[in-house]
Amino acid sequence: MKDLFGKALLDYQNGNYTEDIITSTSISDEDVLSLPYLFRSFSEMPKLEQKALQLSKGKVLDIGCGAGNHSLYLQEKGVKVKSIDVSKGAIEVCKQRGLKNVFVLDITNETETFDTILMLMNGSGFFKNLDKTPEVLQHLKSLLKPNGQILIDSSDIKYMYEDDDGGYWVNANANYYGELEYHISYKGESESFPWMYIDFENLKSACKKVGLKCELVLEGEHFDYLARIISFEPRLQ
Repeated sequence: MKDLFGKALLDYQNGNYTEDIITSTSISDEDVLSLPYLFRSFSEMPKLEQKALQLSKGKVLDIGCGAGNHSLYLQEKGVKVKSIDVSKGAIEVCKQRGLKNVFVLDITNETETFDTILMLMNGSGFFKNLDKTPEVLQHLKSLLKPNGQILIDSSDIKYMYEDDDGGYWVNANANYYGELEYHISYKGESESFPWMYIDFENLKSACKKVGLKCELVLEGEHFDYLARIISFEPRLQ
């Protein structure tokens, strides 16, 4: 892994901002991901992210923390938050920005328990594919304290397959339409990795398979949504 996200975040943090990240997917053309946007304040965040932070309680785990925007907001509010990311560059940026409890760590290797688990900025990407989603959810369930919650946002990208007549050309024999190959390029380097956007009904179904309840909290302006995942039965303290 080249850690291009980490390199870009470090460049911006250290005053070496000269260009943005270029992204594309297996079904979409190139787009610009602005580095300043990756350092946004609470007031600049989408409503879904703001709502998730407002709902956060107790001891919080911020998965894929990036530049640490969500964690910094919570830390400033006095919330105990642990921030993890697989990007070494991102974690270095978080430390430079003042986060106190940050680690280079894959979620599958996390063992602590939490009252709130945050999976923001299309957090369903950590599932990688639809078949693996229940397995990851089962692990996340093991990290929840009694009456804990997972707050996750994602998008239903079915709209990207809409034709001129308002119908959809999704291939029923192919993999789930939300499973993509995500490409990024930065300063002449590029890398790719699997990513997934999951619609709410499929997320709800995957949760049910492992004894979790999925609730729709808020819908965004462009097929995106925030969901809250809890255990079917609250556990005793």
